[in-house]
This record gives sequence, structure tokens and C-alpha cells, in this order.
Amino acid sequence: MLTNREITLEKWHEFVKSRGENTSLLSEILADEVIFRSPVVWTPQEGKKITMKYLISAAEVLEDFTYHREFVSEDSVALEFTARIGEIIVKAMDIIQFNLNGQIIDFEVMARPAKGLQALQAAMAEKLTQKSMADK
Repeated sequence: MLTNREITLEKWHEFVKSRGENTSLLSEILADEVIFRSPVVWTPQEGKKITMKYLISAAEVLEDFTYHREFVSEDSVALEFTARIGEIIVKAMDIIQFNLNGQIIDFEVMARPAKGLQALQAAMAEKLTQKSMADK
């Protein structure tokens, strides 16, 4: 029998495969009080709404997204991945912490190299601006 964390992780992978289209699945696995920590934003982003905006945008801008390794502890997982932004390859890690119900309560992204991080920052800024304009 799968644990709550394992079920959430399976759903996370389904969301990633949908390239950000399965927003109801993402909403289901994020706790209301989730904190998102971006490699390009200085302060943690608090709450489900802003976290969804960042994760959906990332799923849309990262091309050829592939997870390579998974590091698991009792309440957390670290997922190593590569993706492409235009011609630039970024290597990164999603560090995810779960609550007792298996929902994601903390999501941190770490990325390298600097050129990849800069490309990610530019692509995310453009995508988030488009989403903000669409929300008006």
C-alpha cells in the first residue's frame, strides 16, 4: 500500500507530464499554507495560489523536462532534473516536503549553471507577466 507521500509524488509526476495543464491535480496536492522557494526570488512565496502560479509557469517554460534521480526521506523528497530553455540546458533539483496528509507544504527549487538560471529567470518573468496581464 502506498503512503500519502508516495501518492502525492505520483500525482506530482502526472502534473509535470501534463506540462502544467492539470491544474486541479496540482491544487489537490498542495497544502493551503504551502511555501514556494524560487532560485530567482529573494523571499519565500507563501500560499497555494502563488505557488500554483509559479509551478504552472515553470511547467510551461521548461522543455524536454526529465527527472533523473530521486532522494527520499520520511517526509521529504529531492528530485534531480534537467530541462531546456531555448538552447540552454538547466540542471536543477526540486526539494519537496510533505505534511502528514501527504500534501506539499514546502517546495524549493535550486538550479545551475548560472547561464541556465538566468535563462530560467527570464523565461519565468515573461510567463508570469503574461499570466498577470491575463488575470486583469
